[in-house]
Amino acid sequence: MKHTLATLLELELASGMTAPHRPRDLDDVIQLIRANGLPRTYAERLDPYVRAKFEELWDAAQYRDEE
Repeated sequence: MKHTLATLLELELASGMTAPHRPRDLDDVIQLIRANGLPRTYAERLDPYVRAKFEELWDAAQYRDEE
């Protein structure tokens, strides 16, 4: 089985959405969005179950902590 960025994102999103004790998975998605410069439209490549959460986290990823 070939693992892709989309597959990794889907797994991280689904885990973060269904396991409240795993918030780090959702932060991982934010970091992946930033590190890969993903556009908001990347959500179209993902399973419909996780698309809205991806878009929510994409919005969050646009904010940077001030250093």
